[in-house]
Amino acid sequence: MSDTGQPWTIETICETLGDPTLTKKFLGEFNTARVDQLIPTFEKWASRAGRIQAAEQRGRELAAADDRGEELPGEWVDRTEWVQQEAARIRAERGAA
Repeated sequence: MSDTGQPWTIETICETLGDPTLTKKFLGEFNTARVDQLIPTFEKWASRAGRIQAAEQRGRELAAADDRGEELPGEWVDRTEWVQQEAARIRAERGAA
């Protein structure tokens, strides 16, 4: 079920994905699925859309807590160095190509 409490539809999944590339991928998979794979394909994408909704809700909750000046809940790990190293690696690979 979507966060509105309504069952997922093709339309609500597309709206929730919020990205034309993801929407195109979903519709492509669904439109080319064999009959026996329609339900599993739909369920896979409904699950993904549900996770996107949950992440959006969590982001809104964190933003509200930050706006109130509260300590953000949860355990936070600083991944800045890893992200910088990964970005440098990708840039180096693109330059080498």
